Amino acid sequence: MIPWVLIDTAKVPGDGTELRLKRRGAEFSIMLGSNELMNSRLSGSEEALAKLSCSRIRDRPRARVLIGGLGMGFTLRAALAELGSDAQVTVAELLPAVVAWARDPMAEVFGGSLTDPRVSIHEGDVGGLIRSGRSAYDAILLDVDNGPEGLTRKSNDSLYDLAGLGAARTALAPGGVLSVWSSAPNRAFTQRLRKTGFRVEEVGARANGARGGARHTIWIATKPGGPPASRAQS
Repeated sequence: MIPWVLIDTAKVPGDGTELRLKRRGAEFSIMLGSNELMNSRLSGSEEALAKLSCSRIRDRPRARVLIGGLGMGFTLRAALAELGSDAQVTVAELLPAVVAWARDPMAEVFGGSLTDPRVSIHEGDVGGLIRSGRSAYDAILLDVDNGPEGLTRKSNDSLYDLAGLGAARTALAPGGVLSVWSSAPNRAFTQRLRKTGFRVEEVGARANGARGGARHTIWIATKPGGPPASRAQS
């Protein structure tokens, strides 16, 4: 069997934990301690996050999408496949090292997604972009940490509390979609989404898509209303 080789490490801001990028042949893994956060062979649930979200807004002209977390680019690539040529996709990634890994050595995994003219990369906290936006996005896709019960960074929890969800609702255009990936169900989080005023759908997804794998959870939370008339008619 081909052994795993450590390619690089990156410190997570705030608490000093360390991510490790490993490679075995054409397969990549990002690890936090003994926990595998993502693997290049397992993209099903991240792709489902994008498809479930972007299918709801792809008919909007100049759809604006914010993706929290670059990871291995599964969500980004699937979103681009769903969206029109006039869409604008911003990907917020806190760790510059993860962006560097995407460009090299994982360039083949990402394909041409990072050079797609619809894409811009923001090296910083997605929470800052959410808090500074008002009706700025048609969809916000959060694939940050391990979901509402995070592993890598305690401050990520602020994305999923009532204040964070309220900020996301404000940042969405009417009828916009907040979608959240999680490694497991979380009844309290579902209740917080509803309390914030979202219409909520909870969907199960498998890590390896139709081929099975671990069971993950995706929330599709819709802000009431429809797209602004000026944009809907343009």
